[in-house]
Amino acid sequence: MEKICVLGAGSWGSALAILLSKKGYEVSLWMRNEKQYESMIKTRENLKYLPGVLLPNNVNLTLDIKEAVTNSKIIVLAVASQGVRKILKSIKDFTNKDQIIVNVAKGFEKGTNLRISQVVKEELPYNNYVILSGPSHAEEVSKDMPTTVVVASEDIKIAEYVQDTFINPKFRVYTNPDVIGVELGGALKNIIAFGAGMCDGLGYGDNTKAALMTRGIREIGRLGVAMGAHASTFSGLSGIGDLIVTCTSMHSRNRRAGILIGQGKTLEETLKEIKMVVEGITATEVAYNLSIKYGVDMPITKEIYEVLYENKDVKESVINLMLRSKKHEMEEVVIDEKFNF
Repeated sequence: MEKICVLGAGSWGSALAILLSKKGYEVSLWMRNEKQYESMIKTRENLKYLPGVLLPNNVNLTLDIKEAVTNSKIIVLAVASQGVRKILKSIKDFTNKDQIIVNVAKGFEKGTNLRISQVVKEELPYNNYVILSGPSHAEEVSKDMPTTVVVASEDIKIAEYVQDTFINPKFRVYTNPDVIGVELGGALKNIIAFGAGMCDGLGYGDNTKAALMTRGIREIGRLGVAMGAHASTFSGLSGIGDLIVTCTSMHSRNRRAGILIGQGKTLEETLKEIKMVVEGITATEVAYNLSIKYGVDMPITKEIYEVLYENKDVKESVINLMLRSKKHEMEEVVIDEKFNF
């Protein structure tokens, strides 16, 4: 079987390494933290991120990134979005154009506002790129709970190759040619999940969360289409599918962070308690900037941005959303004459 390397031994990287190893692949799981490496070598378990889940013997743990990447057919990027460029720079001298880059991070690069595919294109322009996304908590995938995801690439044959590599009876993989849409769906849903958590922290109920999710996917779709994505992608696994799971599950660090903010904790206190990267925080800033750039109305994103970055009161943001000027539910449908469909 071919060699595959997974760069990043967090919960998702570890879960995917386990999944691939069970299919018989030789998997190298790279991490930079020496203490984590020593612990995992000793216990064959990722005690910090996936306690109780054993790593198969054909998952080779390593601190040597060159060793991990060399001769790997697929390079899985399982690091936080803000670390992707640094990782790519560190491996570019010993990668070759035949290696496939599979990104599983769901976010943007802060400062440049770039999607991860754009970062990869700048650093490794000759490598095929695939995004793997969808409703997929690592905690459940690592325990073989039925999960369905999507892979997107500009080259359908490459997407199908990655589909065949990852698919198994408990992990179903679809393909999609819309790289922009799949990336945006995965990144932007974190903002809405953060907002869902804030509503939970405030003590609001199911009505509030349902409204937030429904209107949230609408503004995600508006920005996505403005940026060149296909509207139908946001009705799929990387859109509404990922939104549902992230807004409703306590596995979601974005939702958990939102709950703490809703309860009145500061951003600093929240991050200290979560102890993991919360992609929705950076995504909120990037999406807010992109909404201005593309002239797209994103009221939920705007309010969350002001809570996070301008110290706005959470309850005031909810009031602002409820008291906005009256709207048609589907603005683009009602064009010439009211209800003349």
